[in-house]
Amino acid sequence: MTHPVWNIRPELFSLGPLTVRWYGLLFAGAFLTGFFYTERRTRRAGITVNTDALLLFLMVGTLFGARLAHCFFYEPGYFAAHPLEILMVWKGGLASHGGLLGFLLSLWLFTRREAAPFFGLLDILTVPAAFGGALVRLGNFFNSEIVGHPTDVPWAVVFARVDSLPRHPVQLYESLVCLVACGILYGCDRAGASRGRGILSGVFLVVIFSSRIFLETVKTRQAPWAAGFPLTMGQVLSLPMVLAGLYLLVSGIRRLGASNPSA
Repeated sequence: MTHPVWNIRPELFSLGPLTVRWYGLLFAGAFLTGFFYTERRTRRAGITVNTDALLLFLMVGTLFGARLAHCFFYEPGYFAAHPLEILMVWKGGLASHGGLLGFLLSLWLFTRREAAPFFGLLDILTVPAAFGGALVRLGNFFNSEIVGHPTDVPWAVVFARVDSLPRHPVQLYESLVCLVACGILYGCDRAGASRGRGILSGVFLVVIFSSRIFLETVKTRQAPWAAGFPLTMGQVLSLPMVLAGLYLLVSGIRRLGASNPSA
């Protein structure tokens, strides 16, 4: 069986010393779409917030959280020997779990400064966050990184920049999950689920990270130092996210039920 060969250059174009990469463009696109959605949605919810400042807080927090998590969880030995490279984000190496933690911390700091509702904003942000996750995973596909195990399924892809073996395009799997999650969250929001504080956040965590646990079974290990562990690093880091999501989901549903006793 002949499988499609993926050999796209990660760089979109260069202008002198400036190089624009597909990943960076899609990463920025994730935040820009989130900005416009959040600005419109907070206005409809009656939440007054400086969306420009919020975007800046979230971009910085997500980027640094993702970078630090990659360095400490996936390549601790290397970065312990080369600590200055932790700051070299342009060399690649971002972890989604750390990105989420950085996102949450920066949102909490922002809401403290602005006296804005943390969960009110967090629930609103789940929709653009899921869509942004789809764009970021598409960026991983353009980079030919985070590839899957070799396989002979009809939709397997040969990542020529990795090797000549057909592999699971696991980046596209995760991107599709994020798009489905985005649709579910948007539908739940339109149905009034945001009235139960934390419901949308819980749905986001459960859907995204339970699928991550499953998809790690077809993904090459990203933390070589943990090769002997029964679970991958991605699965270990996803478990508490799923548990936190279940807690938020159950709590939010109870809160919603208590506010509608006649329902």
